[in-house]
Amino acid sequence: MSAASFSAGLRAGAQTIWRRELDHPFVRGLGDGTLPVERFRFYLRQDYLFLIDYCRVFALAAAKAPDLAAMQLFSTLLQDTLFGEMQSHRDYCARLGIASEELERAAPAPVTLAYTRHLLTVAHAGTLADILAAVLPCQWGYAEIGRALAQRGEPASAPLYAEWIRTYASAQFAAGAEKLRAILDQITAGWPDAALAPLQAHFLTSSRYEYLFWEMAYTQSDWPV
Repeated sequence: MSAASFSAGLRAGAQTIWRRELDHPFVRGLGDGTLPVERFRFYLRQDYLFLIDYCRVFALAAAKAPDLAAMQLFSTLLQDTLFGEMQSHRDYCARLGIASEELERAAPAPVTLAYTRHLLTVAHAGTLADILAAVLPCQWGYAEIGRALAQRGEPASAPLYAEWIRTYASAQFAAGAEKLRAILDQITAGWPDAALAPLQAHFLTSSRYEYLFWEMAYTQSDWPV
């Protein structure tokens, strides 16, 4: 991926936010095994709800895909999320004493609701390029975090967190993010700055929500009333 690509420019523009994500105490706690398990439980419940709507976004992206290759990519990402990543969350929850009934009854916290509404609004109203710009901070960001934590070494004292790191540090997960970047760069090649500006706004907003999601999970921030 060329350093001059549009997606690389998006990433550079959000560097401060992404750095704060990697330095967030929730992420650091995953990496060294010190994250209190109650905070991880809160994260799992909220991320499970997030993934439900994330699947809807991928389905809408498949519907708006310009060709079969793009349709296949989004269909694969939908399948991987719906039957792979969400099953991993259910497995984690079962090992942490969260019954499936409790998981299905969970309600979205404010940040979860706001983030998913942002993604769904973009997916319903926008073009495929809009959707790609909005989902990349999640897909690409998790791949970066997983890889960075794996390079630091898995926490031997926290096998569950080590599994989480391996999932998002995997070559398969990173490949999905790279394919999304490639499609976005292909679509936007030659676009004027005025046409790129809304995509930059989507990317930045989603990057901010990614940070807020870690903060929400760390503080277990739910509805105050």
